[in-house]
Amino acid sequence: MKRRDSLKAITFTSLGIAGLNPQQALAEQRNADLQTPVDEDIKIPGGRQKEEAIRDARLQKEKFFDTHELATIKVLADIIIPADGTSGSASDAGVTEFIEFIVKDMPQHQLPMRGGLRWLDRESVSRFNKKFVEISADQRIKIVDDIAYPEEVKPRFTQGAAFFSLMRNLTATGFYTSEIGIKDIGFVGNTPNVWTGVPDDVLKQYGFKKNDIR
Repeated sequence: MKRRDSLKAITFTSLGIAGLNPQQALAEQRNADLQTPVDEDIKIPGGRQKEEAIRDARLQKEKFFDTHELATIKVLADIIIPADGTSGSASDAGVTEFIEFIVKDMPQHQLPMRGGLRWLDRESVSRFNKKFVEISADQRIKIVDDIAYPEEVKPRFTQGAAFFSLMRNLTATGFYTSEIGIKDIGFVGNTPNVWTGVPDDVLKQYGFKKNDIR
């Protein structure tokens, strides 16, 4: 099994217990957000309430991760979901920006994410005397292999494993709700069927030909 497929399988299993629900955080903060001065010209996307659009616009203007943290997230996300012959990578799908938004939308992820990124750099410096974004691809994989598979993690890597599980869940959520990710899994939505007649093999089974069916 390819690394991408293996990590994807773990992701889908863990997403069932991840509890990622941006709407929950939205509901908790809605009343406070309604007290914020409003730009009456704000664009409201289809299917969104005005207060939701206001909150989204406010969060988009805020900044949580610094440049180095965002670079680390990009590298790690592309290890989790790299580009392949079917689709682009996690960062191609905008996962870096998604994670920056989601930790502002769901503040409970801020401390685990920031702490995890620092753990990753400490581990990288300890092993290779450089931060995670500065080491080679092979060196990065050595670290990831120690924290990526929950059932095989050694006790000394439990903090890193907890961070990686969160990072993997956020990466998968961002990727598989993007245009690239939706195409990657072959989801086409409510597309009407096109009837082209009885299949040839079925006709043959019952002794008919296409010209026999009117």
